[in-house]
Amino acid sequence: MSYRFSPLAFAVAAAFPLQLLAEEPVHAHGASSAPAPVVTLDTIVVTAPPMRLPLRVEFDPRAPQQPLPANDGASLLKTLPGMSVIRKGGTDGDPVFRGMAASRLNILLDGAQILGGCGGRMDPPTAYIFPDSYDRVTLLKGPQSVLYGVASAGSVLFQRTPTYFAEPGYRVGSALTVASFGRNDEVLDVKGGTPLGYVQGMLTHARSGDYEDGDGKRVHSRYERQSATAILGFTPDKNTRLEFSAIRSDAEAAYADRGMDGSQFKRENYGVKFEKANMGGALDKIEASAYYNYIDHVMDNYSLRHASGMAMANNPDRKTTGYRLAATLQPADSLQWIVGVDQQANLHRGRSGGRSGMANDYREQKRVDNLRFDAYGLFSELTWQVNPDDRFIVGLRGDRWEAKDKRQNSATAHQKMDATLTSGFFRYERDFSENSAFYAGLGHSERAPDFWELMKASVNSTSAFDRIHPEKTTQLDVGVTWQSGDWQGFVSSFYSKVDDYILIESKYRGTSDTVARNIDATTWGGEAGVDYRFAPNWKTAASLAYAHGKNDTDRHALGQMPPLEGRLMLDWDNGRWSAGTLLRLVARQNRYAVNQGNIVGQDIGKTAGFGVFSMNGGYRWNKNTRVTFGVDNLFDQTYAEALSKSGEASMISGYEQTTRVNEPGRTLWLKAQFALE
Repeated sequence: MSYRFSPLAFAVAAAFPLQLLAEEPVHAHGASSAPAPVVTLDTIVVTAPPMRLPLRVEFDPRAPQQPLPANDGASLLKTLPGMSVIRKGGTDGDPVFRGMAASRLNILLDGAQILGGCGGRMDPPTAYIFPDSYDRVTLLKGPQSVLYGVASAGSVLFQRTPTYFAEPGYRVGSALTVASFGRNDEVLDVKGGTPLGYVQGMLTHARSGDYEDGDGKRVHSRYERQSATAILGFTPDKNTRLEFSAIRSDAEAAYADRGMDGSQFKRENYGVKFEKANMGGALDKIEASAYYNYIDHVMDNYSLRHASGMAMANNPDRKTTGYRLAATLQPADSLQWIVGVDQQANLHRGRSGGRSGMANDYREQKRVDNLRFDAYGLFSELTWQVNPDDRFIVGLRGDRWEAKDKRQNSATAHQKMDATLTSGFFRYERDFSENSAFYAGLGHSERAPDFWELMKASVNSTSAFDRIHPEKTTQLDVGVTWQSGDWQGFVSSFYSKVDDYILIESKYRGTSDTVARNIDATTWGGEAGVDYRFAPNWKTAASLAYAHGKNDTDRHALGQMPPLEGRLMLDWDNGRWSAGTLLRLVARQNRYAVNQGNIVGQDIGKTAGFGVFSMNGGYRWNKNTRVTFGVDNLFDQTYAEALSKSGEASMISGYEQTTRVNEPGRTLWLKAQFALE
């Protein structure tokens, strides 16, 4: 690695005993003559965050998880019902929601969009996410919002919550995770301020060796990641904020599904935000933000493995800039109207060659432009509270999109492709009680092809640039959330028709070509969950998720769709100690389309079902200190996810190849979190 935060683990560990001295411990009942105050706390381990609001799931990314606390954004999202991850190695998997991956799932990092550089998706946007550096994650299901860009499957928002210091103060937060296979994560978060403003600094580091599957087979999967974040905010009053941020990160990661590994994932991000809220009158809030992201990625066949044949490296990079302006209007007590504009531009380049010391060292080569994208959007979303129980939400969005092929050797060199895209939705919501609601919404989104899709060939052409049409999704979402006494649950269903679905097909008609082509498709399914608190300290929960896809053009299954999945949980928590179990059951997948799928992966064939049992426990010393621990895959099951990448294509020396990249075997973990304030 180019650099390491080696002192970070020592700083985190040193903070733990200091925190124990800072506050009195929580005593057991009867251990003190003075009764301890009763504090209501969130679930200590997140196993499946429920949907409590229509089409909206929110959770704390810093809460300990089972399975193993996440090291990146994709593994964090995997806890959500309906969410899957396409595994490639130990980190940097691609998240999939309801069978939809990549640019169909809109992902924003504190308002900014990060587009990776790797042509083989080593670095999806979630690869640059360090979960403990964010305060809240929100999933918005389906094309049921226009505020955050085009989203056919949904939007995922990773957000930081700004702190207003009414008086001078500070907070130091830290976390340490250790686990099987040599994994260790460290996080240090320091924030301080006065009524005039605040400063914040965060350091993260994560490292793991190769993991083993249930049969003890070692998987080429080691990684190391680190990031540094600095934030400076000015707060003239509690409703006004001007914030500047800077983030730098780097990583390396081994992959079990391909002939190269990621030896560099450098990222630079700079952002500025302005917000003024609670203004009163018709104009209630204004927001403005701008960002700059630069990704400098290196993949090679020699840094993390023994090179087979000539040592080679590819060095793509990508620069993305954007801005967003929005205003929240309150023309009447029953109306809220959000209007705004956003823009994004990005340029992808690449270069390749040999390793250092070779005549064709890749670092001595000139970068060559590939594709450039420009997009401008206008959006408007209106909420009408008809009465205390009924409301209508309607949104409309228009985008002007343009792409230019800057490749010199392309059949479409110097050509432009443009489109005017329209998205919108209409939704009705009715509250039955304070925590129960019904909703029904119809949404439509139009998505332009992304970089990875345009870089493929098309049928009867060496370039997809002038042959692929924008994808059009029309979807009905219907569901309910409810809470009654000790019961709580939700049902979220969808039915979708996709015109000009962009299908990626490898080995097209017996050739070695991988092509992009438009088809028509139908998908349907949903998620459901129920929680029941059957005793003061006991709770049980269950969830189901299913997505069904059909390729209407070819009249068979749509590729890369996950099978039926269920989760059963039992938790006990007395306020100080906690314990829980998680049984994850996944059905076999007999519906598949060999060699068809998306830019991340294509179907291999049918998969067997499996069940995985895990356990966790925890202890709260006080409100700011807790330790959680657990064992995932307790019975050391050998299994692979249906959407896992093929493990037979890479042929890595010293590793036994498998049909798919298998999941980790039995894994022990412990996470300690503590804070001073």
